[in-house]
Amino acid sequence: MKVLIAGATGNTGARLVSELAERGHHPVALVRESSDTSVLPEATEQRLGDLTDLQDDVASDCEVVVFAAGSGGDTSAEMTDKVDRDGAIDLIDKAEKNGVRRFVMLSSVGTENPDPDSDLAHYLQAKHDADEHLKASDLEYAILRPVALTDDGPTGSVILGDEVDARGKAARGDVAVLLADAVEQDEWAGAVRLMQTDY
Repeated sequence: MKVLIAGATGNTGARLVSELAERGHHPVALVRESSDTSVLPEATEQRLGDLTDLQDDVASDCEVVVFAAGSGGDTSAEMTDKVDRDGAIDLIDKAEKNGVRRFVMLSSVGTENPDPDSDLAHYLQAKHDADEHLKASDLEYAILRPVALTDDGPTGSVILGDEVDARGKAARGDVAVLLADAVEQDEWAGAVRLMQTDY
């Protein structure tokens, strides 16, 4: 399948690009002019685009879109809104118009009911709004909500569902594998899953 990945040069997105390529899919990396594309596998197709100003045909000829982007932990509330909320919502709308079948969202634990007293309150609310917009769309959706991320590779030992410890950790390698599963597998259609690595 041809899969557009927003956030493809990020720490998790680059792992996902490699995982999809290894599985025989055709990943398309959505990149900005300033993106460090050296983290991508050689010959990865690149599509120029910025989540704050997307082209109407950004997802054309792609069957699946994955949103694995993020404004980063040190950005302003305004940039969080522009990327994590508005950018995601815009990509969802354009994916729908471009005839995309499935949209996979990398979300976060805590987005179902954002805690207004949390240090991450603004971020979680932005992700919540994007998730809800996706669920209300006509796209087939899959939403993965990991706990705090580490830079570890895939362990193959994950916990999904209600047994997840919100204070636990999730390896980016495991997240990338699960996102690739969500691209491929029918059982992910319409799923919203909490996730942690079983360290």
